[in-house]
Amino acid sequence: MRIIPACVDFVKCVWYNLVMYKCEEITEKLAAGIDAALKKVDPDVVRLLEKARAEEDNERAAWALDQIIENDRVAECTDSYPCQDTGVAMLFVTVGQDAAFDGSLEEALQEGVRRGYAEARKSIAHPLTRLNTGDNTPAVVYYELVTGAGLDVKFLAKGAGSENMGGVRMLTPSKGRAGIISAVTEIVREAGANPCPPILLGVGVGGTMEKAALLSKKALLRRSGEPSADAETAALERDILEAVNALGIGAQGLGGRHTALACAAETAYTHIGMLPVAVTVQCHSVRHAHMTFGE
Repeated sequence: MRIIPACVDFVKCVWYNLVMYKCEEITEKLAAGIDAALKKVDPDVVRLLEKARAEEDNERAAWALDQIIENDRVAECTDSYPCQDTGVAMLFVTVGQDAAFDGSLEEALQEGVRRGYAEARKSIAHPLTRLNTGDNTPAVVYYELVTGAGLDVKFLAKGAGSENMGGVRMLTPSKGRAGIISAVTEIVREAGANPCPPILLGVGVGGTMEKAALLSKKALLRRSGEPSADAETAALERDILEAVNALGIGAQGLGGRHTALACAAETAYTHIGMLPVAVTVQCHSVRHAHMTFGE
């Protein structure tokens, strides 16, 4: 990944076999993608909500699910926000080592977030002074360098109500699979109705403390309700979902079958003496976007 000044002839990119990206085009596409995403709940989540409603036999929970589904429908029809908390902007950026830019990629991304949140609530503040930045930046950005010259950005709006309910547990290996399920279930039990259930769960297992936390976020980038391609991980996802729904917290804490709509897990190799487990709790108002550049 390189920055090529505007004064340098484009031929040099060809000479070095680089692909040039214009930062203003990145900003514009990102801003448009964010603005659209904030006003529409992920269609896969809407389908999961409708499935949960069809299966629900608890009258209060069924009523709550009806309200959530109607809220999402009205938001889409009126081009408005399904939830007033438009969250922290999280960007997961995959950039090729042969990509070049006519300016700062970081600045282009932050400006895209700034413009994308122009009409949305501004929720970013200094952690100590609590002074609001006024434009919902800086976004939280994670970069992954890969071969090739591609540029791919995944956006996730992460609201505070659910984010506050996540957690990390540093288990010993002896706790095993049962310990993982127990840790996730306990985090959800402690959260109760606070994250506006029904929720979606991102679970990271392995690596180190911070790696597990990042994996739990990346798990939520997968298509909602789609199981892991790894059979063992997919089986863990199913067992976690079953255990969490057995808690009976239900929609908006009113009881019923569906405390969680889906669970997605990602794993990483870890130390022989560790078993890190991280949980990201996501409310049902899932808003994300996927943008590929250079196409």
